[in-house]
Amino acid sequence: MNFGDTTDDSGKRPLPDLGTDCQIEFNHVSYRYPGSDRWALNDINLTIHKGERLAIVGPNGSGKTTLVKLLVKLIQPTSGTIQINGVNIDDISVADYQALFSVVFQDFSLSSFSVNDNVSSAPTLNAARAKRSLKLAGVWEKIASLPHQGETAIGTQLDANGVQFSGGELQKIAIARAWYKDAPIIVLDEPTAALDPISEAEIYAHFNELVANKTAVYISHRMSSTRFSSRILVLNHSAIVESGTHATLMAQHGLYYDLFSQQAKYYR
Repeated sequence: MNFGDTTDDSGKRPLPDLGTDCQIEFNHVSYRYPGSDRWALNDINLTIHKGERLAIVGPNGSGKTTLVKLLVKLIQPTSGTIQINGVNIDDISVADYQALFSVVFQDFSLSSFSVNDNVSSAPTLNAARAKRSLKLAGVWEKIASLPHQGETAIGTQLDANGVQFSGGELQKIAIARAWYKDAPIIVLDEPTAALDPISEAEIYAHFNELVANKTAVYISHRMSSTRFSSRILVLNHSAIVESGTHATLMAQHGLYYDLFSQQAKYYR
């Protein structure tokens, strides 16, 4: 994802040495959107460890997307600080910090250029990696069936021979782009909302396999990403209300238990 940040980085320090245990810490972070009288997030304390698979779940409006926007520095905390390896991210080059992330938001955007151009987002293409990313996202079979395969334009705005992909196919291409980038932290913010729960579960299973030692943060109102996560955070009313593994949270019979039980038939 290209964040498009225009912040002046003059005078900012370079990214600190990430070492073997890169940590991102939220310290009493709260956020309120301009013009709103309610907290979107309230007093969040959270440490994300290198290599962790973190699932963040909760009802709509609980603050999940706001947390992601704060994490990738699209918005600034109203109060509190975010640090990486003990350094306030406000003191670091925005470009350097955001380069750590591959992000797929629910409201992603793709250009009218070719599938390969969208996947690589770069002047040069690693064709083998592009094919692999499209396979992992579950859309290669569709791309391979087209006369020009990865060189097929998305839509017909720039090329009359382009293809009008379905919403689900476009989301899979966006997911392929995130994996292709090979950033150390992958963030998926409800990127599969247009897919049925079974397809979503299959995509998350592939990402779990290939994230390897990367840090992965999955945000969803559906539970398909949670059982293979190393930790699950449950948000409700702008706060973290539960934290633990799938097994420990199910045993507590709290909000997570209720959310998962409502959808369990899709994941058995």
